[in-house]
This record gives sequence, C-alpha cells and structure tokens, in this order.
Amino acid sequence: MNSKADILLVGFGGSTPAPVLELVSQAVSKHGYQSIQPLRSQNFEYELLKAPYRTFLNTAAGKTTDTQLIIYNLPSSLTEYLSEASQKEASFIRSTLFAGSNASAGQVIAFDVNSNSFLGLDSSSSDIIDFIKTNPSLSGSLACATLAALSALDSKATEQLLPATTQSDTVVLIGSGGREHALAVALAQSPLVKEVIVCPGNGGTKAEGGKISNAVDSDGNPISKQDNDTVLELVKRVNAKMVVVGPEQPLVDGVVDVLAVECSSVKVFGPSKAGAELEASKAFTKDFLQQHGIPTAKYQNFTSADEAIAYVKSLDPNDRQVVKASGLAAGKGVLLPTTQEETIEAVREIMSDKAFGAAGDTCVIESFMTGPEASCLAFCDGKTAVLMPAAQDHKRALDNDEGLNTGGMGAYAPAPCVTPEMHKEIEAMCIKTVEKMAERGTPYVGVLYAGMMLTPNGPSMLEYNCRFGDPETQVVLPLLETDLYEVMTACCDGKLDSIDVRFKENVSAATVVCAAKGYPESYPKGMAIQGLEQAGSVDNVKVYHAGTKLDDENVTRCSGGRVLAVTGMGSNLTEALAASYKAVKQITFEDSNGDSLMHYRTDIAKGAIRKKLRIGVLGSTRGTALLPVMEAIATGSLHAEIVAVVSNRSKALILEKGKSLGVTVTTQFVSSKGLTRDQYDAECTSVLVGAGVEYMLLVGYMRILSKQFCDYWAGRCINVHPSLLPKHAGGMDLEVHQAVIDAKETESGCTIHEVTEEVDGGPIVIQKVVKVDDSDTAESLKSKVQALEGVAFIEAIQKKCKTTVSYADAGVSIDAGNSLVEMIKPACKATRRPGCDADLGGFGGLFDLAAAGYKSEDTIIIGATDGVGTKLRVAHMTKKHESVGIDLVAMCVNDLIVAGGEPLFFLDYFATGKLDVNEAAAVVRGIAEGCSQAGCGLIGGETAEMPSMYAPGDYDLAGFSVGAVHKDKVLPQNVSAGDVLLGLPSSGVHSNGFSLVRKLVEKANLDYESACPWDKNAGTVGDSLLTPTKIYVKCCLPLLKKDMLTGLSHITGGGLLENLPRSLPSNVKAEITGHPPLPAVFSWMKQISGLDDYEMLRTFNNGVGMVLIVKSDVVDEAKTLLREAGEDVVYDLGVLTERQGDEEQVEMKCSLA
Repeated sequence: MNSKADILLVGFGGSTPAPVLELVSQAVSKHGYQSIQPLRSQNFEYELLKAPYRTFLNTAAGKTTDTQLIIYNLPSSLTEYLSEASQKEASFIRSTLFAGSNASAGQVIAFDVNSNSFLGLDSSSSDIIDFIKTNPSLSGSLACATLAALSALDSKATEQLLPATTQSDTVVLIGSGGREHALAVALAQSPLVKEVIVCPGNGGTKAEGGKISNAVDSDGNPISKQDNDTVLELVKRVNAKMVVVGPEQPLVDGVVDVLAVECSSVKVFGPSKAGAELEASKAFTKDFLQQHGIPTAKYQNFTSADEAIAYVKSLDPNDRQVVKASGLAAGKGVLLPTTQEETIEAVREIMSDKAFGAAGDTCVIESFMTGPEASCLAFCDGKTAVLMPAAQDHKRALDNDEGLNTGGMGAYAPAPCVTPEMHKEIEAMCIKTVEKMAERGTPYVGVLYAGMMLTPNGPSMLEYNCRFGDPETQVVLPLLETDLYEVMTACCDGKLDSIDVRFKENVSAATVVCAAKGYPESYPKGMAIQGLEQAGSVDNVKVYHAGTKLDDENVTRCSGGRVLAVTGMGSNLTEALAASYKAVKQITFEDSNGDSLMHYRTDIAKGAIRKKLRIGVLGSTRGTALLPVMEAIATGSLHAEIVAVVSNRSKALILEKGKSLGVTVTTQFVSSKGLTRDQYDAECTSVLVGAGVEYMLLVGYMRILSKQFCDYWAGRCINVHPSLLPKHAGGMDLEVHQAVIDAKETESGCTIHEVTEEVDGGPIVIQKVVKVDDSDTAESLKSKVQALEGVAFIEAIQKKCKTTVSYADAGVSIDAGNSLVEMIKPACKATRRPGCDADLGGFGGLFDLAAAGYKSEDTIIIGATDGVGTKLRVAHMTKKHESVGIDLVAMCVNDLIVAGGEPLFFLDYFATGKLDVNEAAAVVRGIAEGCSQAGCGLIGGETAEMPSMYAPGDYDLAGFSVGAVHKDKVLPQNVSAGDVLLGLPSSGVHSNGFSLVRKLVEKANLDYESACPWDKNAGTVGDSLLTPTKIYVKCCLPLLKKDMLTGLSHITGGGLLENLPRSLPSNVKAEITGHPPLPAVFSWMKQISGLDDYEMLRTFNNGVGMVLIVKSDVVDEAKTLLREAGEDVVYDLGVLTERQGDEEQVEMKCSLA
C-alpha cells in the first residue's frame, strides 16, 4: 500500500465527505501538496474536480512536502472492519502510526463517518494542516485517537468470536427464484448470519450447502408454499431475527404487516402492504409521481373500457401510447401497440377480455417514451435511500430484442448509459419518493426498484417495483462490497445513513439467463441439467438457480421457464460477458433422447459494448467545425453522440449549437473569474465527466490548457489547427493563413492532433490539404481550410470509434471459435482409446492411467512438446492444411517413443490472426489423423485468435503429448559396444530444415505450384514438401513391449550427426557403414545447395527418420517384428564400437550417394 503520492485517501469507498474534500483542497492550494492517490476511495477524483474544490488528483510532478498526509476512513461497522481489504488498510495505518518519528512516516488523520468529523481534532480551525503544524503535540493526539478507535473495533471483533457474545442470526428468505438464490448467497457471506433458510427455495439453494438451506416443516418435509401463515409459523419455529421478502406477491399480501403484529421483534426487510402499493397499482404510482413532481410520462387512469377507448380516439393518431394493467400481472401487463387501432385493441384485451385478470380492472394509458431503459435499485430505510449501480436487462426472448416479453433474459451492471450526474438525479427521485411515502404515513423500508427511461428530456420514471429485480439482482449484488445483512439491518432500524454502502471499484457483472426452449410460452420441464460443475468452475462465475429442483437422486432438473442465471464478473463488461458465456457453453438441458432443450440470448449487453462514443466539446467561438460532426451523428454515419458542450464565453454561439441537441446534452458556460488555470480546467472537467464524456473535441477554444487537464485527457482530446503541422505551430486564426501566404507555400490545410502540454505539439491524427492560389488572401484561405475542419474531425472520430467497438471488431470471432469446436468434435472422437473418451468442450482433458494398463506406483509420465516450424509457410502458401496436423503429432510422439514411452494423449495450440474455421478444422483433422496413427487420444486444445500478433491468413501450431513408461523400461538403457543400428525410412523432409528448403526452392526459381523436379509423380513442389512426417509409434511399440530395444533416436533438426549421440553413452560411438542412398528430394537439395555430406548429415534426415539400437542377438527378430508392423524396408546402418578419447560419436564409413 506504499505510495509516493503526497496525499493518500484510504478506505472511503464511494463516500466523499465534505470535510475531507475541503482538507484535500486546502492541502493542494495552500500547502503545496501535489499528488493525491485514492485507495479504495473511488469517487474522490470526480468530486474533487467540482466547485468549490476544483482539484485534479495529480497537480504537478514531484513531491515538495515534507510529510505525507494519510487520510483514513474509519470503518463504520464491524463487518466492514473485518473485510480483507479493510484489515489490510488497518494494518497499514497501524504500521504508519508505530513508525512514529521516522521521517518517512506519514501524518495520519482518521475520519469518522458517523460523526462526520476527524478523530482527535477538537479545533474549529478552518485550516487543519496549519493547525497541526503549529501544534507539534497534536500528531501524537491524532495517532492515539486513531489507535483507540481501531482498538474499539478489535474489541467488537473479539466479542464476535466469543460464543457468549457472538451475533449469529437466522434469516428467513421468502422466494424461489434466481433473485432469492443471489440474495441467499450474499446474506450467507455475513459473519453475523448463522443460517439462511429459503422458503420455499429451489434446487440451487438446496444444493448450495453451508449456511444456506431450503425451508422444511416441523416434520422435516420441504415447504412448498410462501403464504403468510406458512411464513409466520416458520419464523417463530426457527427463531428468525430477520425476514427478507424476495417476490412482490407476499408484500402485496401484507406479510410484512402480519409479521409486525405477530413477531414485532423480528426485523423485516420489505415494505408494508401500503408501501407495496407502489408496485401493486400503477394507477396509484402515476398519481403519486405527478403529485410530487417526479418526472413521468403523460397519462390517464381508467376503470371503464369505453372511456379509455374514447380517450385514445381523442389523441393524435401519430402519438404512440403504452397500455398497462394497473395491478400485478407477473411482469407481463404492459402492452406496446404501435398504432391507434392496436392501442384500442390493447385496452380491450386488458379491460374487456381480462387477459390479466383483476389486474386489468384499472387501466393506465400513457405516452410512449423513447430512450434506453435502466433498472435502478435503491436501499430504503423509511427516511432516505441509497442508489445501487444502475443495471440494464433484456426483456425480449430472442436476440436483437425480438420475440415475446419475458421476465428477463439477461442483465448487466453498472449500466454505462447512466452517467454520474444522472445517477445522482435518479437517487434524488428515490429519496423524494421515500420522504413523501413517510409523510403520508406509509414509511417505505426495503428495496425500491425504479424503472427509468432515459429520454431526450432527461430521466423519467416508468414504474416502481417494491422488491429486487430478477435478473438485475444477480448482477447488482455481486458488486456490493458492504455486508448485505448489515445494510438490511440498518434499513430496518431506520439508520441507513450510519452505514457506508460500498460497491466494488472497476468491476462489472453480466448474467445470461438459460431458459427452457419455448419460454415464455409453453415449455418442457424435467430435463436433467448437465455441466453445472464445469460452469461453476469457470473463474469469476456464479451460477444462480431459478426454475430448478433436485430429484430423489440429487440430479438437478428444470422446473420452470427461466432456469438459470449465469453471472460473470470482470474488470470491465467485456470480461464479465466472456466469463458468463464461457460458463453457459458448458451447460445443457437434455431430454431422454439427448436433444438440447435450452435457449439463451447471445447478445446480452451488445448495445453497451457497442455503445456510441460520448463526445464532449470545449469551444469559445461559433463552432462552425462542429456542424458537420452534428450532421454525421444525426444521419447515423458517425457512431457517436455529443453529450456536453462547454464554453469559457457566456455568449459563444457554440453554446447554441449544444442547446439545439436537446436538454439531455449538458450545455454550460463556466466562468474563469477568480480561478487559476488549474482550477478552471478542473471545473470544466467535472462538468464533462459528470456528463459521461469519453472523448474531447476542442473547437475554436481560445484558452491555453493546463498540464493537469492535458494529463487527465491524454489520448482522449483532439484539437483542430488551421495549418499543416508542424508548420506554423502556435499561431492562431488569420495570422496562420497570412504566414502561409507570406512563406509562398503552395499547400495548406488543417491538422487534427492530440492535445498535449506542448501547444500544437501532440501526435497528428488527421491532416487535410488545400491548394494555395496566387490570388488567395488570409480570409479566402481561412474559408478554404475551415471547410475541411469538420470533415477532418469526423474522420478522427471515426478512427476513435473503430477502437472502441466490439470484441468481433477487434478481430476475434467467438462464434467462429464455437463453430470450429463443433466441426472438429467428430475427428477428435475418432481418437478415443482406453483411458480417455477424447471429448471436447471441458476445461481440461482427462486420462485414466489405470484404464490404459499403468499402475501409478511404477509408472513414469513423459511429456513432449514441439511445433512444425517454417514448414507452415508452405501450407499457408499452398492453402493445404491437413498434413501439418499430422506433422505436429509426429514431432511430439516420436520424441516420446524414444524414451520408451507409449503416447497416451495429445493437446494442440492453434494461434492465428484471423480464425478461418474451415482452415483450422482441416489442421485439427490432420492432428486427429496423427493421433490415430500414434494410438493416442486427442483430448483438448486451445484456439487463440490474436489479430495484433499474426497477419490474416497466418497461423502457428504447438503440440503437447504425454506418454507413460514403466520405471524400469526408460530408454536408453544398457547401450554398449557391439549393439546394432537399424534405420527406418523417412517419408521425406519431415518437419525440419524448412528455412533452408524454402531458400532452395527460391534459388531454383520455383514456386510451390511448380511441377516437382525431383519426383514427376509427386505433383507439385508443395505437394511433395508437405508429405507428412512419418509416425514411428506403432512399429516400435512391439519391440518395446518385448524389451528388444536399448535405445532409439528420432532424426530431426541436426540430422543423424546431432541426434544419434543423444541416445549414446559417452564411451561408445556409432560407425555408419550402410547409410541408404539419398532419396530424390535430398539429392536435389544437395545439388542445388552445394552442401557437402557433413552439412547434409547435420541438417536433414537424408532418408532415415528413426534409428533403433538393438543387441546383436535379436536383430533378426527385431526386423521380423518391424516387417509385421508394416515396415517393409529396414536399413542395416552400422554398429556401436568403443570410443577413444575425443572421437566424434558418429563416424561415417560410407558416403551419401
């Protein structure tokens, strides 16, 4: 946790107390502190930018203060203190305090969020740092106060550990969906909770174990109901301390009210029946919103179908309406007609046909709103509310938001469409709702789910729900850092403001719902769910159950439409989605025929991943260059949106252009009066960040920017300059054009460049050129150049947009990878052998040694890895790929057999710049063929698509093979003088020496489609060179099993001269007396290259691919076994003799003919 920053802000989470902001601002502006580092204090950067603080985190380079200032947020609760992160922080603070007089030790000032004050500081001094400096003894007092507070927390922690004083509560959780599974998991993580009993629960909560269980009655039988009487009996029987209500129906049925009367000491997290009216009656909610000035769509409530239809007919036919059943309709009571006729039909469906039963007795008709939707959940304690990170869900059943409405097919959080300022605005609406509910005598406790529409006129309330959303809960709760049970306790006690509700920094969550095929209409049930264990083992994934049950044999089966919600976590949304989908791929719902009956959407968060680039503008003038950008955005040719326009001049016409874009575009004049350059730039930045700006345009901005601004927006801010930089850098407006004319330049133009501290010195992004005519004046040249500035901006933004789109746009196709797996499965299955089934799709391949005939206590495992080398270039150029897969296997398994081992299984690694499924499948088919020839199972592999590493059309291969050998049969052994050398023919060049081979083909003025000069029957040069490497496993195994071999040597790179000695003891040498004649391909290469015998023998295999070392008395039997295995040709290469001194270990007694 050590840092060189002048100021450390430790452990504040999402809170930014005003006293701390003021202290940091003073430290920078008055006392020379220059750099600030928030540690687990994520919101300070933004809040410090705003008025009145106007402070960047890093205000200058270097450190000028004598003492580091460490501002520590004392944990507000025991569970927060006991968290791993908080314990590390407390340890750091203690060690700093105990360093005492050490010059490098920092000055620790602890802040207590409950009292909103600094510990040990009684002074009302407006300058705390100055007060500390002028009171030297105060450092000791501050240290003692901090240590005393930590000691008090230690005492509480000790009490929690003692059986007599520990808090160990039972929680009853009502519900049976994925939401309840997520709530149960989060509650069980609390050290204050002994058990979470889910009533009635599902298969996931039953299987979860640990603190989580499903409710049973007094006889031990599962409880299947969640009515008030059942819940009341359960709560009393298990002596629950808290009841958490998941679904809306028990709330509407008044379970909270019943418990308040019958179990008044039990805390209940959820609103009363009167509070739940916010969800139970859309008509009530609309009236409530209108009464209290909370933005919502124009509406009317009706209890008469005729009156409702008459109202629809009175409206402009072009004004689209939404028709809602006022009561609870299982999330399906909202109809979205597109015409007036459809709207009338929707009214009849709800009110006359009673499609949603009594829920449609009252009908709400409201204006159709446009914009993205966001699910905003807030903790409420009857007095105030704390908003959680916004989520977005997908209601439609099918990809591209098509198909029927569902309860939700996936969700993700935080939703990037909700900016920091919008978050505050929505939270204010929730707080106002809680306050107004309290004023009417119906205090709201629990979760308030605000369904928001982010319209062009700002956030507008669609509806309220009085409980956690599903599947939003499955992405929001995993982001919660604070103890959920403690938050809920504070809500029930009306003390939410005493809890620091924290969410994880820089973490995203995404969930994909796995549904039964046919949902939301009729769907099958009872299918066994396969792959749950594999899915759950994916890093950063949790599988939440909804419609599941465990049968009598503990098999998890489908029991509902939405069956699972698979949640992935990551440092960004792309990572979270990748984890979730990786886990989903492991899961299947199969019926008795083996047919897949699972459905899920493949485009969860697609819009967020491919969201428009959010542009901010700083300008001082008319902003003419902004007009083409605005037009390009309006026509859809630019995947971006302008979200903020800021000016240093109150009457700058560029502000009018911002206002013309609508009220959701932040359009603001920021005065520089009385501010330093740093302060002014900080306040402008706060406005831009609050609007969610990602990329900045300077359009006629007449201010020099501070280093701090340039550092903050580095790589994300561009400016247009009216010349072809670096010429005329630093000049402005007409003076630049006059300088061009005075210099008699024939070309000028504009330059889009990144903004850096060096004026006009940043990297150039785009340049546009115009011709300078002899008749041009500064004014006419300006007109020419200015006409290009907007176009240049558009091209620069397009370049930026291209770097911020989807994973697929980055050159990686997940779908192609999945298609490849399906395509190669049959080939892999064909390599099955005892010990493995050669199936794909898991995270690791499995092999059973015992099934293969090996006992672990006397078996040695052998591993070998290799590639194909530059022979791949020949495959790339000829577009013939299957044979190199055989090469890959051969290069590995031939090395295994040399050690005496039997190859058992093989894995491959295929890396490419752009995945071509057919090409990759051909390679893997070759690998499977090689495995079949070697008798080993192909049990897995990895396909890596890396556009930045390989050019399109290029790929590389690596193979990994594992074999086994009995401990007493490892080769070489007992190799001695007198042993005989037998040679087995190669199939050609094999896979070594291809860098030279390719040079020789080039030297001979051939290409790979040329007729083969050394073998007229071989077809082309490429065909001959791609002859796959021979695999020697099956011919050598019979000799190994009869213990006839003392050694083997695979002749690869380095040839006979380099490889054979690797199998020989130092006291023997090989005398080669019977090397076979050179095959035609090697004779051709010897002729073209001019290499002598020695160089040929240390470069190529020259026709001998494997050398066998046998005792002289078994030579004939060995040859017989080889011929029976299909080796018609066996060479008598020579013998081993005693080696004298430094003799070469391979002596050629014959020449290469």
